[in-house]
Amino acid sequence: MTITVRYFASLREALGPQEQVAFQPGLTVGALREALIATGGAHAEVLARGRAVRCALNQVMSREDALVPDGAEVAFFPPVTGG
Repeated sequence: MTITVRYFASLREALGPQEQVAFQPGLTVGALREALIATGGAHAEVLARGRAVRCALNQVMSREDALVPDGAEVAFFPPVTGG
């Protein structure tokens, strides 16, 4: 299955705007994050478990246990703060 992973704000600065990723069916958003972290480099740094990262699945805020369907869009971004 192929999905589009999009990045926003500081994650976009480090990783670029988006990438296409191929995975096996049954993937969760959390497993996708872990797989991206495992690639090392900038992915490991900006998506690290100690960092606050929000996610959306098909443009809807999502928990990490959500299943990712084929052709989906998963977005990662830092939490938004108001002022």
